[in-house]
Amino acid sequence: MNLSAIVCRSLLLRVADHASAAGRSLRVLAAASCLAAALAGCQADAGVAHPRPAPEFSGTGAWFNSPPLSMSGLRGKVVLVEFWTYACINCLHVTPQLERWHARYAEQGLVIVGVHTPELDEERIPSNVEAAIERLGIEYPVVLDNSYKTWNAYRNQYWPALYLVDREGNVVYRHYGEGDYDVTEREMRRLLASP
Repeated sequence: MNLSAIVCRSLLLRVADHASAAGRSLRVLAAASCLAAALAGCQADAGVAHPRPAPEFSGTGAWFNSPPLSMSGLRGKVVLVEFWTYACINCLHVTPQLERWHARYAEQGLVIVGVHTPELDEERIPSNVEAAIERLGIEYPVVLDNSYKTWNAYRNQYWPALYLVDREGNVVYRHYGEGDYDVTEREMRRLLASP
C-alpha cells in the first residue's frame, strides 16, 4: 500500500471517529481533504536523506520511561525518532514493530525515542499519554511535544514518521506512514554496524 492510500485510510478512520462530535466533522473532513491532497506525492521524500544534524528535543514536556534525553547526549548511539500520537490508527499499527526493534537492537546501541505530538486536545493531557504508553506496552523513551517545537525542528508533517540518526548525530533516513519495515530495519542494521 502506498503512502497516499495509508494517509487516506487513516484520515477516513479519523473522520469516522470524530464525525459525531458537534462542530468537528466539517473541520476534520476539510483538514483530511487538504492533507490527502498535500500528501499525494510525498512518498518520494521518504528514504535515505541527505545527512543533516538532528535537531534537539526542544520545548518538550514530560518524559516517560526515561529521564530527559538530548541528541548531544545520544552521540555514539543510533537513534530512531518516531513522531506519533496515541489516537492515530497508523501509529498504533507501527508500535509493535518499534517494540520488536527496541527489544532486538537496544543492546547494540539503538535508542528509540517516541515524540508524542498531539493532534487532538485530549492527546495533550500527560496522564492520557501515560495510560496509552502503559496500555500499548511501550518500553522505549517517550517525550511529550505539545508545543510542536521538536516536530517543527524536524520539519515533520506526518503521523507516524520515523527518522534514523547516525552515531554522529545526523538524520540519514526517514520514513512516513506504515510499512517498509524491512527497508527501515536494513538501514538501521547498517548504521549499527558502522563504528
